[in-house]
Amino acid sequence: MAQIHVLDSETIDKIAAGEVVERPASVVKELVENAIDANATAITVEAKEGGIAFIRVTDNGDGMEAAQLRTAFLRHATSKIENAEDLTHILSLGFRGEALSSIAAVSKVEVISKTAGSLTGGRIVLEGAREIEFGEVGAPEGTTVLVRNLFFNTPVRRKFLKTPVTEGGYISDLMEHLALSRPDISFKFVLGNQTRFHTSGNGDLREVIYRLYGRETAASLVPIQWERENIRIQGYLGEPVLVRSNRNFEIYFINGRFLKSAVIAGAVEEGYREYLMQHKFPFCVLHIQMEPGRVDVNVHPTKMDVRFDSAAEFCSILSEAVQGTLRQREMIPEAVLGNENEARKEEKEQRRQLQEEMRRKGVPEPFEKRRMESYRVMEEARYQDRKPESLPDETEEKAAETAVTAPEAAVTEAKQLDLFEEKLLSVDNRARYQLIGQVFDTYWMIQFEDKLLIIDQHAAHEKVKYERLMRQYREKSVVSQNLMPPVIVSLTGQEEVTLREYGDAFTELGFEIAPFGGSEYAVRSVPTDLYGCGEKELFLEVMDQLAALGNKGSLKAVEEKIASMSCKAAVKGNSPLSQREAQALIDELLTLENPYHCPHGRPTIISISKTEMERKFKRIV
Repeated sequence: MAQIHVLDSETIDKIAAGEVVERPASVVKELVENAIDANATAITVEAKEGGIAFIRVTDNGDGMEAAQLRTAFLRHATSKIENAEDLTHILSLGFRGEALSSIAAVSKVEVISKTAGSLTGGRIVLEGAREIEFGEVGAPEGTTVLVRNLFFNTPVRRKFLKTPVTEGGYISDLMEHLALSRPDISFKFVLGNQTRFHTSGNGDLREVIYRLYGRETAASLVPIQWERENIRIQGYLGEPVLVRSNRNFEIYFINGRFLKSAVIAGAVEEGYREYLMQHKFPFCVLHIQMEPGRVDVNVHPTKMDVRFDSAAEFCSILSEAVQGTLRQREMIPEAVLGNENEARKEEKEQRRQLQEEMRRKGVPEPFEKRRMESYRVMEEARYQDRKPESLPDETEEKAAETAVTAPEAAVTEAKQLDLFEEKLLSVDNRARYQLIGQVFDTYWMIQFEDKLLIIDQHAAHEKVKYERLMRQYREKSVVSQNLMPPVIVSLTGQEEVTLREYGDAFTELGFEIAPFGGSEYAVRSVPTDLYGCGEKELFLEVMDQLAALGNKGSLKAVEEKIASMSCKAAVKGNSPLSQREAQALIDELLTLENPYHCPHGRPTIISISKTEMERKFKRIV
């Protein structure tokens, strides 16, 4: 019989480290979060060989007294909380007291730290949690942590690490999220002796997005400001043109903490649902502030997941905020007639020139007390809310020149440009439209001021019918059309269960369905808009969709799924409409809250500017 015995402290530390220190990025996360909690305004992270061989995190925060350095490496030693009651209102990023001890257990660690009032700092060196050196040293205010040879004493863990390139990629991804979490902190990230990015720390979230994701992304952002039930949401939503194929660009923070949460992702995607196609995901950077007692971050050692006291209420508020913000924004994508590859090359060259210009002017170092006023003004001018083509080289040069020669005047005159003060698609503008005609029996062209609007008749008709049916459904005024003779369908056992479960939704949407003996059912009436549109095939397709949902969808989602499927009655492409019919369609489209996308997320309308056409014909260069 096996004997039970108590593990030694070294083994315990290594086991505990496995929960906190998964890879080099885990080390960086814990150290940078400590620096943020220490009120740092500038943080530099350096990594070599993907962080496996070397990690250095330097900050200008509060620092630690020399006498506290040894205590800091004890398990569950923390300055963030004192007792269990503090867990109900956690405001700091760290609180478990496991990070430093776990890191020291599997690496060679050196820490140098100095507080503001001390003449000298303290230094401690550990290998595998064993103290090697301890003493005083001259140092700047703040803390520097060096981690070398990660997992040197746990070769099994080290064997399962990815290549240095891959591990470095994980650190890069983490650092981007940390920079987005605190735009008021200057982050400098160096990977393999190459500076990957350096933020100014001026508090401008859009500037950080620009530096990380580029000019095109920064120009396609919708600011969000929303507050309800003591939940405050702010940040930026990406326009639907920034569609992604995965959730990697859904970035959100709760009380400054970056998270991966299926609950939050679902709420954001629900808010975007009518703007995106299936299996596509939005770009967003959201900062969510709420009472600490309403969210539990003590779920996992990595602190990457949370629990809410009322997840349903939170999701409702978040999805409403996203949807409400997007509906206030003009969503007509502008087509570019030039070569896409050439446009990308031009943007890349512009970014390279911008980076070179910033290098020449001098990038602020991490421990500067004050940043040059001219630099700040130049950044504000450069990251204003405008489309890529609205910042030609001459304008950029003037902005930079103004920032250097007259900083005070520039601060006074700095103003963000709002390109969407007037919505193009509105009933008020209807008289200013000039309907030119139809091309390819599918697209209608409208001249409006200096733009050519192109409407996809199928997408527009689909959207109009969808909104009409949903409005009738909400108002309990759906009009049905009797089918003579009725449509007879045969259902499987699973489909019969689905029909019984969602029968009320079918009824309220205008369907009348009755048993017809055995496994057969009679569809006796359908919504008027669906009459003559392949009622049997449509009904069976709706049933397939509901069966696929199972019990995962709320009743509201199911009802809208049925309405969305019902939009197959819309006029198709390659089906000519008369000008009178087109005008009636456009008039109804203008009355909708969101006329820009069909129920499946495809655009109903695009625009081409007069300037873009003149460039193509070489009238302007």
